[in-house]
Amino acid sequence: MRAIGGLRAFGGLWRWRHNPLRRTTDLVEASLAFATLVLILVVAPLVGALVGTTAQGALQQAVRDQQESRHRVTATVVKKVDGSPLDPDPETSTTRDRQSRVVADWTGPDGTDRHGTVMANLKTPQPGDHFTLWTDGQGRTVGRPLDTATATTHAVLAGFGATMLAAGFVEGGRRLIVWRMVRRRYTRWDQAWDRAGPDWGRTGTGS
Repeated sequence: MRAIGGLRAFGGLWRWRHNPLRRTTDLVEASLAFATLVLILVVAPLVGALVGTTAQGALQQAVRDQQESRHRVTATVVKKVDGSPLDPDPETSTTRDRQSRVVADWTGPDGTDRHGTVMANLKTPQPGDHFTLWTDGQGRTVGRPLDTATATTHAVLAGFGATMLAAGFVEGGRRLIVWRMVRRRYTRWDQAWDRAGPDWGRTGTGS
Protein backbone atom coordinates (compact mmCIF):
# COMPACT_ATOMS: atom_id res chain seq x y z
CA MET A 1 0.00 0.00 0.00
CA ARG A 2 2.86 2.40 0.76
CA ALA A 3 4.39 1.67 -2.65
CA ILE A 4 1.07 2.35 -4.40
CA GLY A 5 0.64 5.55 -2.42
CA GLY A 6 4.16 6.63 -3.32
CA LEU A 7 3.59 5.97 -7.02
CA ARG A 8 0.37 7.97 -6.91
CA ALA A 9 2.23 10.78 -5.18
CA PHE A 10 4.88 10.69 -7.90
CA GLY A 11 2.19 10.82 -10.56
CA GLY A 12 0.64 13.79 -8.82
CA LEU A 13 4.00 15.47 -8.57
CA TRP A 14 4.51 15.10 -12.31
CA ARG A 15 1.04 16.53 -13.10
CA TRP A 16 1.30 19.42 -10.65
CA ARG A 17 4.59 20.78 -11.94
CA HIS A 18 2.83 23.18 -14.34
CA ASN A 19 -0.54 23.39 -12.61
CA PRO A 20 -1.24 27.07 -11.81
CA LEU A 21 -3.49 26.05 -8.91
CA ARG A 22 -0.91 23.97 -7.10
CA ARG A 23 0.39 25.16 -3.78
CA THR A 24 4.04 24.98 -2.83
CA THR A 25 3.15 22.67 0.05
CA ASP A 26 1.44 20.28 -2.38
CA LEU A 27 4.64 19.99 -4.37
CA VAL A 28 6.70 19.56 -1.20
CA GLU A 29 4.41 16.83 0.16
CA ALA A 30 4.46 14.95 -3.15
CA SER A 31 8.24 15.24 -3.37
CA LEU A 32 8.53 14.04 0.21
CA ALA A 33 6.30 11.05 -0.52
CA PHE A 34 8.39 10.11 -3.54
CA ALA A 35 11.64 10.44 -1.60
CA THR A 36 10.18 8.28 1.16
CA LEU A 37 9.20 5.63 -1.38
CA VAL A 38 12.72 5.55 -2.82
CA LEU A 39 14.27 5.28 0.63
CA ILE A 40 11.94 2.45 1.67
CA LEU A 41 12.41 0.49 -1.54
CA VAL A 42 16.15 1.03 -1.93
CA VAL A 43 17.88 2.22 1.23
CA ALA A 44 15.94 0.17 3.80
CA PRO A 45 16.74 -3.16 2.08
CA LEU A 46 20.40 -2.13 1.82
CA VAL A 47 20.46 -1.41 5.55
CA GLY A 48 18.85 -4.80 6.20
CA ALA A 49 21.36 -6.56 3.96
CA LEU A 50 24.26 -4.83 5.69
CA VAL A 51 22.98 -5.71 9.16
CA GLY A 52 22.20 -9.28 8.11
CA THR A 53 25.62 -9.77 6.56
CA THR A 54 27.36 -8.36 9.61
CA ALA A 55 25.28 -10.50 11.94
CA GLN A 56 25.93 -13.58 9.80
CA GLY A 57 29.67 -13.06 9.99
CA ALA A 58 29.62 -12.52 13.76
CA LEU A 59 27.31 -15.46 14.42
CA GLN A 60 29.23 -17.86 12.19
CA GLN A 61 32.41 -16.86 13.99
CA ALA A 62 30.62 -17.58 17.28
CA VAL A 63 29.65 -21.01 15.90
CA ARG A 64 33.27 -21.79 15.09
CA ASP A 65 34.48 -20.52 18.45
CA GLN A 66 31.90 -22.53 20.38
CA GLN A 67 32.53 -25.69 18.40
CA GLU A 68 36.23 -25.38 19.18
CA SER A 69 35.82 -24.59 22.87
CA ARG A 70 32.91 -26.87 23.78
CA HIS A 71 33.24 -30.61 23.98
CA ARG A 72 30.77 -33.47 24.07
CA VAL A 73 31.49 -35.96 26.85
CA THR A 74 29.72 -39.01 28.25
CA ALA A 75 28.34 -38.79 31.79
CA THR A 76 27.06 -41.54 34.08
CA VAL A 77 23.96 -41.21 36.24
CA VAL A 78 24.59 -41.60 39.96
CA LYS A 79 21.04 -40.92 41.06
CA LYS A 80 17.97 -39.02 39.99
CA VAL A 81 17.10 -35.78 41.73
CA ASP A 82 13.51 -35.52 42.90
CA GLY A 83 11.38 -33.11 40.89
CA SER A 84 9.34 -33.00 37.71
CA PRO A 85 11.17 -33.16 34.37
CA LEU A 86 11.69 -29.95 32.48
CA ASP A 87 10.93 -29.15 28.89
CA PRO A 88 14.10 -28.85 26.79
CA ASP A 89 15.35 -25.84 24.90
CA PRO A 90 13.08 -25.64 21.82
CA GLU A 91 16.05 -24.62 19.66
CA THR A 92 18.03 -27.76 20.45
CA SER A 93 15.39 -30.45 20.98
CA THR A 94 11.91 -31.41 19.95
CA THR A 95 8.95 -30.77 22.20
CA ARG A 96 8.49 -34.55 22.62
CA ASP A 97 11.80 -34.85 24.45
CA ARG A 98 12.00 -34.54 28.20
CA GLN A 99 14.92 -33.84 30.49
CA SER A 100 15.54 -35.06 34.01
CA ARG A 101 17.65 -33.59 36.78
CA VAL A 102 20.30 -36.05 37.95
CA VAL A 103 23.51 -36.31 39.90
CA ALA A 104 26.19 -37.57 37.54
CA ASP A 105 29.89 -38.24 37.11
CA TRP A 106 31.91 -37.38 34.01
CA THR A 107 35.44 -36.75 32.90
CA GLY A 108 36.41 -33.45 31.31
CA PRO A 109 38.46 -33.18 28.11
CA ASP A 110 41.52 -32.37 30.26
CA GLY A 111 41.09 -35.60 32.24
CA THR A 112 39.55 -33.95 35.31
CA ASP A 113 36.93 -36.04 37.10
CA ARG A 114 33.74 -34.09 37.63
CA HIS A 115 30.68 -34.68 39.80
CA GLY A 116 27.52 -32.59 40.00
CA THR A 117 23.84 -32.08 39.36
CA VAL A 118 23.00 -31.65 35.70
CA MET A 119 20.15 -32.05 33.23
CA ALA A 120 20.10 -35.39 31.40
CA ASN A 121 18.17 -36.08 28.22
CA LEU A 122 16.69 -39.22 29.78
CA LYS A 123 13.00 -39.73 30.50
CA THR A 124 13.49 -42.27 33.29
CA PRO A 125 17.14 -42.15 34.36
CA GLN A 126 18.54 -45.02 36.39
CA PRO A 127 21.91 -45.26 38.19
CA GLY A 128 24.53 -46.34 35.69
CA ASP A 129 22.74 -44.91 32.64
CA HIS A 130 24.92 -42.93 30.24
CA PHE A 131 24.09 -39.66 28.54
CA THR A 132 25.96 -36.85 26.83
CA LEU A 133 27.00 -33.47 28.21
CA TRP A 134 28.60 -30.40 26.71
CA THR A 135 31.54 -29.03 28.69
CA ASP A 136 34.36 -26.55 28.36
CA GLY A 137 38.00 -27.57 28.26
CA GLN A 138 38.07 -28.04 32.06
CA GLY A 139 34.97 -30.20 32.19
CA ARG A 140 32.55 -27.52 33.41
CA THR A 141 29.09 -27.90 31.93
CA VAL A 142 28.11 -25.42 29.22
CA GLY A 143 25.26 -25.07 26.77
CA ARG A 144 25.09 -26.80 23.43
CA PRO A 145 27.15 -24.89 20.85
CA LEU A 146 25.30 -22.79 18.35
CA ASP A 147 24.81 -24.54 15.02
CA THR A 148 25.22 -23.05 11.57
CA ALA A 149 21.55 -23.22 10.60
CA THR A 150 20.38 -21.49 13.77
CA ALA A 151 23.02 -18.79 13.34
CA THR A 152 21.87 -18.16 9.76
CA THR A 153 18.24 -17.93 10.90
CA HIS A 154 19.16 -15.35 13.53
CA ALA A 155 21.12 -13.35 10.95
CA VAL A 156 18.19 -13.36 8.51
CA LEU A 157 15.83 -12.21 11.27
CA ALA A 158 18.26 -9.46 12.23
CA GLY A 159 18.43 -8.26 8.63
CA PHE A 160 14.66 -8.35 8.23
CA GLY A 161 14.18 -6.50 11.50
CA ALA A 162 16.69 -3.84 10.45
CA THR A 163 14.86 -3.39 7.14
CA MET A 164 11.52 -2.93 8.88
CA LEU A 165 13.06 -0.57 11.43
CA ALA A 166 14.68 1.56 8.73
CA ALA A 167 11.44 1.70 6.73
CA GLY A 168 9.49 2.65 9.85
CA PHE A 169 12.01 5.35 10.70
CA VAL A 170 11.74 6.85 7.20
CA GLU A 171 7.95 6.73 7.21
CA GLY A 172 7.86 8.17 10.71
CA GLY A 173 10.08 11.04 9.60
CA ARG A 174 7.80 11.73 6.64
CA ARG A 175 4.71 11.77 8.85
CA LEU A 176 6.40 14.12 11.31
CA ILE A 177 7.40 16.55 8.57
CA VAL A 178 3.91 16.49 7.04
CA TRP A 179 2.35 17.00 10.47
CA ARG A 180 4.53 20.08 11.07
CA MET A 181 3.65 21.42 7.62
CA VAL A 182 -0.06 20.98 8.28
CA ARG A 183 0.25 22.67 11.68
CA ARG A 184 2.07 25.58 10.08
CA ARG A 185 -0.58 25.81 7.37
CA TYR A 186 -3.35 25.92 9.98
CA THR A 187 -1.46 28.59 11.89
CA ARG A 188 -1.23 30.76 8.78
CA TRP A 189 -4.94 30.27 8.13
CA ASP A 190 -5.76 31.29 11.70
CA GLN A 191 -3.60 34.39 11.35
CA ALA A 192 -5.26 35.31 8.05
CA TRP A 193 -8.69 34.78 9.58
CA ASP A 194 -7.81 36.98 12.55
CA ARG A 195 -6.75 39.76 10.22
CA ALA A 196 -9.90 39.46 8.09
CA GLY A 197 -12.27 38.89 10.99
CA PRO A 198 -12.92 42.50 12.13
CA ASP A 199 -13.87 43.60 8.59
CA TRP A 200 -15.76 40.44 7.62
CA GLY A 201 -19.06 41.30 5.89
CA ARG A 202 -18.70 45.08 6.16
CA THR A 203 -17.97 45.74 2.48
CA GLY A 204 -21.13 46.99 0.72
CA THR A 205 -23.22 47.20 3.88
CA GLY A 206 -23.03 51.01 4.05
CA SER A 207 -21.65 50.98 7.59
